[in-house]
Amino acid sequence: MKIGLAQMDISFGRPDENKKQVQKWVEKADEAGCDIVVFPELWTTGYDLTRISEIADEDAKDISGFLSELSSKYSIHIIGGSIAKKTEDGVSNTLLVAENSGNIIKEYDKLHLFKLMDEHHYLLPGKEDGLFTLMDTVMAGMICYDIRFPEWFRRHVVEGAKAVFVVAQWPAERISHWKTLLTARAIENQCFVIACNRTGSDPKNEFGGHSLIINPWGDIIAEGTLEEELITADIDLNEAAEVRKKIPIFQDRRPEFY
Repeated sequence: MKIGLAQMDISFGRPDENKKQVQKWVEKADEAGCDIVVFPELWTTGYDLTRISEIADEDAKDISGFLSELSSKYSIHIIGGSIAKKTEDGVSNTLLVAENSGNIIKEYDKLHLFKLMDEHHYLLPGKEDGLFTLMDTVMAGMICYDIRFPEWFRRHVVEGAKAVFVVAQWPAERISHWKTLLTARAIENQCFVIACNRTGSDPKNEFGGHSLIINPWGDIIAEGTLEEELITADIDLNEAAEVRKKIPIFQDRRPEFY
């Protein structure tokens, strides 16, 4: 399958403007022949947290319909980054997955809230896993800070995920951590890690780009720069099984001790 990462800048607090940009990126991914296109974290609003309850999408209805229409029109699977979803309980940071038929097959709320960016003051933590099945393959979704919790990542791989998608707004000052953590997650879990970060800036942060596609050996097979761009790579998900046969870490685990 061919993967496209839409490494985009985000208009701060302007969902309508960001929707226009996302449609253009889907068109680019379609022209490039991508089977799956991936977007960054909180692409609808950015980290405009002080107004998040005003600009969040009520029950994700608008964005779910928007992504459904795009995926169906272009016959492309969309890992829809994450959005601010408003419910009667509050606002969550929610990843959406749309099949190329237009069906929304997964919503995952970010489990680990990042206190350094005040998420815990404005957002609700998730309570469920990020597993889903796409193209007859078990996959998973993670959001930014989640990758610092290897036990959460491992749980999804033990339950069958051969590819883990990560959507993020990772700051430029810690981009070395981004690359190291994602590579480690790929090596230790012998899976593909497909990570889309934003670029650009908001009033408080500079973001680091460098979106990555990493194979189960931990080799970086595609990497973005600091610019807005579509990063693409062809991957073969059977590679995960091949690597696991060569170094059978899952057979050698002793989880009763940890």
